[in-house]
Amino acid sequence: MELWTEDEHRIGLKPIYRRIWVPWWDVPTASIKWQYKWVWLYGFVNPESGETYWWLMPFVNQEIFSQVLEDFARYFGIGDKKQVLLVLDGARWHTSKSLKIPEGIDLEFLPSYSPELEPAERLWPLTNEPIVNRSFETIEELEEVLIPRLKVLMEQPEFVSGLTCFHWWPTTDTCIN
Repeated sequence: MELWTEDEHRIGLKPIYRRIWVPWWDVPTASIKWQYKWVWLYGFVNPESGETYWWLMPFVNQEIFSQVLEDFARYFGIGDKKQVLLVLDGARWHTSKSLKIPEGIDLEFLPSYSPELEPAERLWPLTNEPIVNRSFETIEELEEVLIPRLKVLMEQPEFVSGLTCFHWWPTTDTCIN
């Protein structure tokens, strides 16, 4: 049995801003493009191993989440011989009665309003890094910048585990923390 966690993150054409350093005599400027067009990043993480798995989708609903779960199960060979306990929040598309849960995946829901308990929440500042303080004309431009970052995170499991494997997270004593 493996313990994974999953969450969704909405990103779009409305910029994400962070503070920056500038010389005291300069006035910082920021490009603003107030467009409310979004893409949803589905992020799976195994906090113990640091392994990640990503999907970019235009929406969140139980039908799309069912497809994402099916692909996750197929990619990792989850089934009757490999079991996964997937920890997630209580979003309505996670708890829908019409959700199709593949064989080998069991869902465990966190208490309401407890993002601090969700290891996958710690992924979002990492995924935002290449897109902060930038404006994009289209969602496709945003995705072109975001996808290489997701690939880099997939190649850094020790770093991801160190960030997501909380001291209280149940493990087989191989967490990096």
